Amino acid sequence: MDQDLVDGIVLLPDNLFYNTTAAGIIVLLNCNKLPHRKGKIVLVNASQEFKKGRPKNYIPDDSVKKIAQAFIKGQDIASFVKVITRADAAENDYNLSPSRYVDTSEQEIYRPIPEVMEELWGKDGLESQARKIDADLKKIFAQMGFKGGVE
Repeated sequence: MDQDLVDGIVLLPDNLFYNTTAAGIIVLLNCNKLPHRKGKIVLVNASQEFKKGRPKNYIPDDSVKKIAQAFIKGQDIASFVKVITRADAAENDYNLSPSRYVDTSEQEIYRPIPEVMEELWGKDGLESQARKIDADLKKIFAQMGFKGGVE
């Protein structure tokens, strides 16, 4: 790390290669970094850039171009690219896994509790609909001669 040779890391999708389903990693080394790239490492999380294939997944041409262009540009892109400094790497025990720095998970959306309560128990809520369906079923079973109740 002290020689500043690591230009970037690309995390590939799972199940691309035979003999393993693990994700691949490309380590890009450069002993002649451009001045604006010195002291920096470009991390690309391309783990979502694949198409399902049989027997292995593959990276489509447009995704290969997207990955290459993002690396060449060397700027942060949300959920895809993170540019870190050598100091950032040192802070993280020199862990250069793109998944450590680039979050690809979707943000969960939480609804307000009063809104959920209204949906369940409001005037036309799910509980009301369930009672109506139970009443309709009782009528249908009664017409069929079924004497028991529906619970």
